[in-house]
Amino acid sequence: MTGRLHVIGTGPGNPDQMTPEALRAVEASTEFFGYFPYIDRLNLRPDQVKVASDNREELNRAEAALARAAAGVNVCVVSGGDPGVFAMAAAVCEAIDAGPEEWKSVDLVVVPGVTAMLAVAARIGAPLGHDFCAISLSDNLKPWEIIEKRLRMVAEAGLVIALYNPISKARPWQLGKAFEILRGVLPAQTPVIFGRAAGRADERMLVMPLGEAEAERADMATCVVIGSPETRIIARPDLPDLVYTPRFLKAPSR
Repeated sequence: MTGRLHVIGTGPGNPDQMTPEALRAVEASTEFFGYFPYIDRLNLRPDQVKVASDNREELNRAEAALARAAAGVNVCVVSGGDPGVFAMAAAVCEAIDAGPEEWKSVDLVVVPGVTAMLAVAARIGAPLGHDFCAISLSDNLKPWEIIEKRLRMVAEAGLVIALYNPISKARPWQLGKAFEILRGVLPAQTPVIFGRAAGRADERMLVMPLGEAEAERADMATCVVIGSPETRIIARPDLPDLVYTPRFLKAPSR
């Protein structure tokens, strides 16, 4: 008989954004596998064990957790945000797919969570009010050429775009290149939202037009949301602007 393996997300960082189902999974688990900062967000009991590892060790982490679950331990794999959005649920499934046969019998429970683009959208209005997509700018797991192609295609399709992993010390140029690509497709006045640390004490929300957007405004704690040509800004006296994408779109003229 195997143990149970929960895969949870801690949300964007505010403890209030972690779901009750995820909290119940924490309560029921014995061993916790995850990236250092994400595990440190949890208030664990003395009898619960942390197995923390570096950010680029997702597959090794998943394999270690599966081995313990297959041995009968109740295990929790911890992500930030939602575990299924650029996070550990995919790594666990990948490990099961390539691993020993007994891992397919592990009782796997993926718990939905709150991902960064949802927290940013809630803080600023409703930029995801119509069709949208999410793209990671990291080329660690896919070629940059594919990222460029996807950016052009979704911009041409009129989708709002949420950019994850926009910039880092190892990848300082990619967000600027993404803005350059999008400026070739979208109007210069298209709203760009830099949503940093949504819901945390160091939260920062900034809106500027695509024509003026600067990559230096973002870091790895930022989710960047680029509107569609329909996305609008509502100026409010003495209150922050609202950004939203209308629910109704007009048919293209022929």
